[in-house]
Amino acid sequence: MSQPGFHTAGTSQPDVPSTVGSASNDDALDSLLKSAAVLVVDDEPGMRNFLKRALEKRCALLEVAGSAEEAEALRLRIHFDLLLVDIKLPGISGLEWLGQLRERGVRTHVIYMTAFADLEMAVNALRNGADDFVMKPFRAEQIFLSIQRSLGRQQILRENSLLRFQLQHVKQDTGVVGESQPIKDTLALAQRVAPTQTTVLIQGETGTGKELIARTIHASSQRSGGFVAINCGTIAPDLFESELFGHIKGAFTGAMQARDGLLFHADKGTLFLDEIGELPAAMQAKLLRFLEERVIRPVGSEREVPVDVRIVAATNRDLGELAEAGRFRQDLFFRLHVLLIQVPPLRQRMEDVELLIAHFMKHLSAEMRLAPIEFMHTDRQKLKNYHWPGNVRELRNLVERTLLLGGLPADSLNHLPVDSSNEVGNASSTGQAPAVERGFPNDWPMAKVEREHIESVLASVNYNKSAAARLLCVSRKTLERKVQLWSSDTTADDVANNPPGEEVSASVGDTSDPVNPG
Repeated sequence: MSQPGFHTAGTSQPDVPSTVGSASNDDALDSLLKSAAVLVVDDEPGMRNFLKRALEKRCALLEVAGSAEEAEALRLRIHFDLLLVDIKLPGISGLEWLGQLRERGVRTHVIYMTAFADLEMAVNALRNGADDFVMKPFRAEQIFLSIQRSLGRQQILRENSLLRFQLQHVKQDTGVVGESQPIKDTLALAQRVAPTQTTVLIQGETGTGKELIARTIHASSQRSGGFVAINCGTIAPDLFESELFGHIKGAFTGAMQARDGLLFHADKGTLFLDEIGELPAAMQAKLLRFLEERVIRPVGSEREVPVDVRIVAATNRDLGELAEAGRFRQDLFFRLHVLLIQVPPLRQRMEDVELLIAHFMKHLSAEMRLAPIEFMHTDRQKLKNYHWPGNVRELRNLVERTLLLGGLPADSLNHLPVDSSNEVGNASSTGQAPAVERGFPNDWPMAKVEREHIESVLASVNYNKSAAARLLCVSRKTLERKVQLWSSDTTADDVANNPPGEEVSASVGDTSDPVNPG
């Protein structure tokens, strides 16, 4: 916080100018004031009227009071973003009143006004947390400039707090990946509802990407606030109210200082409530009240703060069934169930597996600073035929494990249960072999097919080279040379481009050790 300044304007009387300076300054001030509630506290009727005329048409709300006692009664009923306070007041002085507010954890921004100032008074004002210090008499331009600085600082503090929260929950995924019709339909519905204020309920199995759909809705909503996510199943029930609504200093044991809740940080943005079915019963009633009134009351406080927050909830359970069973409030269910977006499981969009593998390989390899790894054809077929009970999250974890181990783990392939309903065909129904057995793409070069087949045989015998050589009908030395060639980062394309005089492969049935012409 910057130190309060001393602003004087000679002996000129206060007036309300037609302009405040440049058009850009006017626009910046109006942008800050149009949603701000301001309280003027001064015992001089002339000063109250002057500030009322200057600010009333530009503020969302303006109230005036002639004493600290009158101002406190207003503050307990209404949330104010800024206080303009005269230091010399009848009864409790402006300095004493602000000191009492700060002791209770109230952090509303304050600008002091006074005709009698000295260094000691300025120090006391700074200690009490004043934003600025304006000397009377002053012109309207001066108070406007002070207000702009104070509200601008308040906006920056809120944005910084939100950024810190988001950094703690940063995700590596950059968006929804997929070209299948089910995911296209889901995204189309999300885009359609995004510009509205409608509360959205997202339903899908664990790991399907429900939060990514919520972020897509927020990104397309053009809301000026941030995206704040909270998992309802990870917060202790006795701390949930404080986490959502905030608390004042001393509200409960351990509340050493005031804290704003997540609903406050999400003002003009989106609050994502993940696993809403795990929300404690007591909090269900409080969330319902918020959805109806759109105001928050910090724990221990008597005042209510209006906020503009869109709620997007997600669950992997059927909330309707929970409501019918009495384990979730029916009235809250109906408030949340304005629009349902169903996220398809990965097994219903198997054509997206290849795209997801490429996406995760690209981002995870960059994050982990490891070279990307190319899955072999047979590996890809097994991955595409797998049931994926853990959905996209399970696929991401498999790609990460592959990068760590330097290749797709053999045990993962050997023990992946295969969903036969996902196979392209089977011998009994089509007369064709399953997809995993039907060969390789027609555009693959011979060297790549050879390497794929050899590595598949090696994996099948747990990398026993002697056993693999017998199955391939080649000598062990030939097999070892090929493995060594590939391990030295020579690609299959390099092998395919070798001169005819160099050894590329051994003929089937040749068990001799070919001579290396090099």
